[in-house]
Amino acid sequence: QVQLVEAGGGLVQAGGSLRLSCAASGTIFSIDDMGWYRQAPGKQRELVATISRAGSTNYADSVKGRFTISRDNAKSTVSLHMNSLKPEDTAVYYCYVESRRNILRPAFGSWGQGTQVTVSS
Repeated sequence: QVQLVEAGGGLVQAGGSLRLSCAASGTIFSIDDMGWYRQAPGKQRELVATISRAGSTNYADSVKGRFTISRDNAKSTVSLHMNSLKPEDTAVYYCYVESRRNILRPAFGSWGQGTQVTVSS
């Protein structure tokens, strides 16, 4: 099993910044992609940003230029730096990790418990 512990959500005014972090632990041989998704009330969960083991990144159009994803492979952590926050960024943010138990097993996805980000206008 893989455990993901998220931290860093909270309440911030529009234009402010927050940093989310997520630490993976458990039976992990290697970690492939890591990322952040979010779900606003009444909406489907959507991709925010992903980062490969090699450091290639992918962002939702709505956050490009404002959010930055990074990872520390040695510590099995992924972070999301969020700047110029807008009220429409309000959502529960979920960490996502694709990992392998050993070299022979396929990668599988694990989700964090979610952390609330609220941006006031």
